[in-house]
Amino acid sequence: MEKMLYVADESMATAVFLALRLEKPLLIEGEPGCGKTEVAKVLAQMLKTELIRLQCYEGITASQALYEWDYPRQLLHIRLMESSKSVDEISREIFSDKFLLKRPLLAALLHQGPNPPVLLIDEVDRSDEEFEGFLLEVLAEYQVTIPELGTIKAEKKPIVILTSNRTREVGDGLRRRCLYLYVTYPSPEKERRILQLRVPDLPPQLADEVVDFVQRLRAIPEISKKPGISETVDWANALKALNAREINQAIINSTISCLVKSEDDLNILKGVGIF
Repeated sequence: MEKMLYVADESMATAVFLALRLEKPLLIEGEPGCGKTEVAKVLAQMLKTELIRLQCYEGITASQALYEWDYPRQLLHIRLMESSKSVDEISREIFSDKFLLKRPLLAALLHQGPNPPVLLIDEVDRSDEEFEGFLLEVLAEYQVTIPELGTIKAEKKPIVILTSNRTREVGDGLRRRCLYLYVTYPSPEKERRILQLRVPDLPPQLADEVVDFVQRLRAIPEISKKPGISETVDWANALKALNAREINQAIINSTISCLVKSEDDLNILKGVGIF
């Protein structure tokens, strides 16, 4: 059996188990870089099913998340058929499944396979309240109505994971629909276990130094973009590529960009003597 590279504590494992057993969406909130999105990816691997991702952003609309008609192909088809078919026949032809562009939500509802898909609704907090209300409606019945085709209902409820970085408060309606899990940066012990899985060839002493240094960075309150787990893994891989045996000032100076991605934060670290 393939080994899944994720270190989950009891609260996370329980929340995922209950989401599967109760067939309820799971809302995971927390700081960026704490492994929220990775939960959905690993879950899809474990269940041997498709991961369907809806990336939310400011201004996203229902049609961009659900479906759109392929208008250029429809227009071309109309021109080809207008001399040989009636208006009703053309209408039935162009508003059929072959001209339907399935966006993530509809793709999840229509998914065919032995197991339901994992639907990842990523960074839902970046969308607006109107879109959030639309999501609530879809997740209530796992069905949508397309005027030209009728009501489409999922044969198997998708496994829904929503993530939020808390850039704004997710509404109470959506919260009530979901189970809830809050995740934060890992403890030193958990982060060492993650490095053992993700960078197995890293010398244990160097892994300890990596974790200790990253934990120190996160403890600096002035830093606005604290390094997440992915940055820790990236830095460890960079040190391995450089054949580093220890963390010294020269290594920090040359590789700090793996951890810190903001000029303001770099200046803060210079001010406190980190590099």
